[in-house]
Amino acid sequence: MVNLLENAYEISIAVLLLCSLFYVRQLKKTKKERGLSSFERVMYVVTQTGIIVWLGSFLILNYGVNA
Repeated sequence: MVNLLENAYEISIAVLLLCSLFYVRQLKKTKKERGLSSFERVMYVVTQTGIIVWLGSFLILNYGVNA
């Protein structure tokens, strides 16, 4: 049961990351076409920051120094 929940958790993270990447791509396209509103600009920065923080924490947790 725990293994099933861990797999569901990892799949949900993968789906959220994929959606975030597509959202950033859409915002970049919108930025080129008409510019971003203040809300879209905030979402663009927050989404990019979230992806970078997730990637950093993933790399540290999986390949970092064991303390």
